[in-house]
Amino acid sequence: MNELLRNSPLKYAVPGTLLACLIWLSYAVLREFLHSITWAFIITYIMWPPYQWLKAKLHNNATLSAAVITGLISLLITLLGYWLVALLQSEVKDIYQTLVANFAQPPKHLPDNIGKIPWLGNYLQQYLDQLNADEAGVKAQLADWAKQWLGELGEFLGGVGRNFIQLGFILVTLFFCFRDGQQAISQLRQGLGYFLGKYQDIYLQAAGDTARAVVYGLVLAALGQGLMAGIGYGIAGVNAPALLGAMTALLAMVPMGATLIWLPVSFGLILAGDLWPGIGLMLWGIFAISTVDNVIRPLVISGAGHIPFLIVLFGVFGGLSAFGAVGLFLGPVILSVSLAVWQAWLKQPQNAPKETQ
Repeated sequence: MNELLRNSPLKYAVPGTLLACLIWLSYAVLREFLHSITWAFIITYIMWPPYQWLKAKLHNNATLSAAVITGLISLLITLLGYWLVALLQSEVKDIYQTLVANFAQPPKHLPDNIGKIPWLGNYLQQYLDQLNADEAGVKAQLADWAKQWLGELGEFLGGVGRNFIQLGFILVTLFFCFRDGQQAISQLRQGLGYFLGKYQDIYLQAAGDTARAVVYGLVLAALGQGLMAGIGYGIAGVNAPALLGAMTALLAMVPMGATLIWLPVSFGLILAGDLWPGIGLMLWGIFAISTVDNVIRPLVISGAGHIPFLIVLFGVFGGLSAFGAVGLFLGPVILSVSLAVWQAWLKQPQNAPKETQ
């Protein structure tokens, strides 16, 4: 009887059931912290080269190096948050004063050069006439929007405490990721070797290359677009150029997202009568800002990750839809690993006859 059970497939039932229950219970415990853990992994991956350099300078003291790099990241986040708050306080006030001044002016008319454009000029002038005729309604609509934004702002401020707690978990996880990251990677490779065999290096390399491509191709390109857009806003004389530049950088994390900021601002300048600044900003957006998005970003992604840019494009949008902000990084990694699995599967029939001979 014992020999029958020992050779029966049922001998895997109890360990398998226990393992499934353990995985489910672990997920239930960590479910609320998965986003914090994921962000900690992403930041650790980004900052791993500086950590390795710092560790070498500190005589390979992993604990001290992890503490220093985590402290520097915390300081950077604090300074960035303080800068954004100060920026919002000053520039949102400027935007509000500009809106009030615009509504205090007499009824508006399109500039002659815009009004003479066939069909478009008549359409825009009719729209402005409607606004001029129903100025009280427009102000009431703006007031409703302001109340809605204030309500959302209140909800955001109510969640600040939760965000600080989440940030604390991220920073604590960061420290241990830096200190024990090398050992964890070694254990991961050893564990995956039992399941993936000789293909584990292919999958891990695909995940690492894609993460590096996303970091360099999305994050750095978005920062570059935000900086160039801010310069363009400042030269064109737009109010709150730093705030608009920060918004451009944020939306530029999504491919083609920066266009949603600089293009309406360009049209706004043209409609306000600032023809040449508006045209100049539009040309700057087409030939400078969009160059980063349409040329530099695909080159960086293809060069760093050796993966099709279309994989990254769908991964970004699909990841955002499925996982939120963290999906910017998870989506492309998931698709690229799936592509690597598919390519490895295609190679199996080609290698099989060689292995049997």
